[in-house]
Amino acid sequence: MSLLIVGTVAFDGIETPFGKVDKILGGSATYIGIAASYFSSVSNLISVVGGDFLKSDINLLEKHNVDCTGLEVIKTEKTFFWSGRYHKNMNMRDTLETRLNVLENFHPKIPKKYQDCEYLMLANLMPSIQLEAIKKLNNRPKLIVTDTMNYWIDSCLNDLLNVISKTDVLIINDEEALLLSGCQNVIEAAQKIQTMGPKFLIIKKGTEGALLFGENRMFSCPAFLVQRCIDPTGAGDTFAGAFIGSLYSSKNTSFDDMKTALIQASAMASFCVEDFGVKNIINRDFSEIKCRILDLENRIKFLIK
Repeated sequence: MSLLIVGTVAFDGIETPFGKVDKILGGSATYIGIAASYFSSVSNLISVVGGDFLKSDINLLEKHNVDCTGLEVIKTEKTFFWSGRYHKNMNMRDTLETRLNVLENFHPKIPKKYQDCEYLMLANLMPSIQLEAIKKLNNRPKLIVTDTMNYWIDSCLNDLLNVISKTDVLIINDEEALLLSGCQNVIEAAQKIQTMGPKFLIIKKGTEGALLFGENRMFSCPAFLVQRCIDPTGAGDTFAGAFIGSLYSSKNTSFDDMKTALIQASAMASFCVEDFGVKNIINRDFSEIKCRILDLENRIKFLIK
């Protein structure tokens, strides 16, 4: 049994009101793999990078128990690159540049030793690639968790709906939920999206936390509020990584297990925003993460009294 992550490994250029970095390690699968490592023993990675990708960054992933056998390196091409600038409120950003590079013609290759995958995390990526990864597995995983974004809803809806129909847990934010469903509020949106296939749905609401829907139940998890948000770029991916890492560790997929995973995901994501890139989620002591998990659990207990 294994946890398989399919997503991007990339370089990012980021500018926020708190500073600027020109080229740092990024990509959805990168954040997910690192975050998952605090809750699961090992994860397997499928992605692609160019000849400009640093060996030290591969070492960093492997240090966090990410098996990189499935990380394809195309030495004659360059790694996927994205750059963006955040506005003062940090809720809005402008994409400055996107260079697909190796991602433009990427077709996921599944190593034989990854075929025992029971937990599949489809990170934010082109739906056609997500779909191809599902089809290349010999057996359907026990749990498929999918992350996506408004760009794919706007530009690749048919492929995305196909992926969603095969998905057990869909992770999106509130704006994306309204866009995907065509509804005017998140409760109606959640009901409609669940008819598209997912047994469970997570709707992220930024500083207002996240909502879990499934089994005719709903659970609201608050966000852990940090003193200063430096860079929110990888927060959603960090959230997804901790979420599936927690489920993989528990080996259970009930609504109550999802609630626990959601709390742990919210706690882990709070670390990510406190510095640029993956800097604040690498080499963390789990006791620090546990403190934030306990804080959220206590707040939830207080709210339901």
